[in-house]
Amino acid sequence: MSSTLVADKPSGPPSPSPGAVRVRRLRHLNEVGLLAAIVALYIALGVTAGGFLSTDNQLGILRDAATVGIPALGVTLVIIAGEIDISIGPAVAFASVLFAKGATEWDLGLPVALLLTLVAGALWGSAAGWLRARFGVPSFIATLGLWSALGGLALYTTNALPVATPGGGFMDALGGKILGIPTPAVVLVLLFLVFWYVARRTAYGRSVYAVGGNAAAAQLAGIPISRVRVTLFATTGLLAALTGILMAARLGSGNGGAAAGLEFDVIAAVVIGGTALAGGRGSLVGTMLGVLFISVIANGLVLLGVNSFLQDVVRGLIIVGAVLINVVISRKSLTTRTT
Repeated sequence: MSSTLVADKPSGPPSPSPGAVRVRRLRHLNEVGLLAAIVALYIALGVTAGGFLSTDNQLGILRDAATVGIPALGVTLVIIAGEIDISIGPAVAFASVLFAKGATEWDLGLPVALLLTLVAGALWGSAAGWLRARFGVPSFIATLGLWSALGGLALYTTNALPVATPGGGFMDALGGKILGIPTPAVVLVLLFLVFWYVARRTAYGRSVYAVGGNAAAAQLAGIPISRVRVTLFATTGLLAALTGILMAARLGSGNGGAAAGLEFDVIAAVVIGGTALAGGRGSLVGTMLGVLFISVIANGLVLLGVNSFLQDVVRGLIIVGAVLINVVISRKSLTTRTT
């Protein structure tokens, strides 16, 4: 008489490896640490900076955070994929000029000017992605070229002078508030929800992480790496254009010199939020905390009357510190994966 042994089927999904659990804990630790740092900043600035906790100032922080946060959503995914985009500042400035000129000098009307600017942003982003995907141009070089070209165009087409935007209810809504909250902040929250879902719940989001983790393995697995890269840069261009439109609406003009240095704040926020510069690891939640951290510090320095040049020094120190912390966490993550 023979008997057949049947292995029991697992009742649920396999448990994550100890290394994966430790990597996840490191990410959560970074986010908890950031949240604690923000709370500490609020306490310190609430005591030392007059007016910091006022409603108007808090709304101002939200508005400024949106200027950094909207493009940071796209840049987070770009860096997770192992790439970089340093064209954000000039892209935002040129988009503000393009929108203002389209709505006034070219008499296209607001809807057409808005659509034109968004499409243009997606196109110049796609161009950088195409250079990376088709010719293997490093993304730093491709977007550095874009940084120079868009910055030059923004100043050349305006003679370094602001271009007024039209008034009206639509522009007032773009540059004003929705239910008492700055419109850019509302847009940021809505976009965050969309991007979080795409990054965590879709095949495309998983492809982004796979490309950043190991591009060769991702290609062998059938992931269209070139398409992923072009789409990512098109998205950052689109978000930069949207930021430029919102900025023009708020300031009442498009300005070729606007958003100077914004790319550094964006990258700093992303890195502070725990996204690995080497790719393969990152969190949109962490990025939003990084955006808030950067915005609170910038606001506090202004209220404390710190010299603007020293503010740049502080920003530089924050970026260097964030990169150092990022490197340490990345090394720990690599160690946990191999143990």
